[in-house]
Amino acid sequence: MKKNKKKNVEMKECLHKNLKQDSGFLVCRDCGMILEENIPFEETSSPDHYSDSQLEYERRIRVNDSKAIQDPVIKQKYDKIKTLDKWFKDYQSSFSEQKKTIELLKGYGIGLNIDTVKYQTIKDRYLKYNKYHRHTYQNMVIIFLAIVWMEIRDTTNIRIDEFIKKSSELGHKVNKKMLNNAMLKVKKTENMIKKQPGNPEELEKQIKNKIKILFQKDLNSIPYEYIKVYIPKKSEYDKLKINMQLLAAKALDKISYDQLQNLNYKAFTAGLIYYIGQTKLVENRKIFTQSLIENMSKFSSTTIRKKYHMLKAILGDPQKLNL
Repeated sequence: MKKNKKKNVEMKECLHKNLKQDSGFLVCRDCGMILEENIPFEETSSPDHYSDSQLEYERRIRVNDSKAIQDPVIKQKYDKIKTLDKWFKDYQSSFSEQKKTIELLKGYGIGLNIDTVKYQTIKDRYLKYNKYHRHTYQNMVIIFLAIVWMEIRDTTNIRIDEFIKKSSELGHKVNKKMLNNAMLKVKKTENMIKKQPGNPEELEKQIKNKIKILFQKDLNSIPYEYIKVYIPKKSEYDKLKINMQLLAAKALDKISYDQLQNLNYKAFTAGLIYYIGQTKLVENRKIFTQSLIENMSKFSSTTIRKKYHMLKAILGDPQKLNL
């Protein structure tokens, strides 16, 4: 009881001059009495939230940043970094910032030959590449720089080393190897798009044309010396090769697209040469042996025999082939 009376006396004697705001309450630091409630929070933090050293540290940063930005050279680099950073974040949804990047390059004397038409070409190539690589990680800044260089290199006196140097000054981590790899990726993607057929008929046509070219190439790679025992004149051998190519083309017309899917076309072509070599067109069936085609194509006799039986199942006995 005596302690409580003593505490009440001290509270009455406290003048509440040492106050602080704590979580919406106004509290006396000396006696701990709450003098006011539901005080709205201030939007800014109370100065005593930080120590004097922290406040001084932040003040020095603000002063140094302010002085740096006032320097024209530093301010120019700062603005470039802000522009490039914004463009890098927006690259998937918009191409509007790319024009600013090109203007920055022009400020270094690079890409001065980029007019409206060439800019549109760069944009189309970039967006087409992005369409096919949207869900994979790509350094799209390097891809963009690669496309720019691919468009200007034939009409500029700037060397690739100078282009890389200026790109590095813009804040990009890029070297010759990275740029070359990026250009290869762009070309590979564009070639893939060009080769994509519109329908199965077009794909079938492309596959058969590929086999025909391989057939001619592989057949011509068989030296005349290997078969001159059977064909005395080289002119007769050349005529035979032409007739074999014509017969192979007719045989391919009888093969459907489904039967050509997921094939190793080189192995299939080796088997096709052996199959055509066993028809009545070639008078002696010992000329185009499995061993001869194996040496020419580098495929094993087993593989060649498998492709031969596959063709035999589709086209029938080569001795009875009539196309």
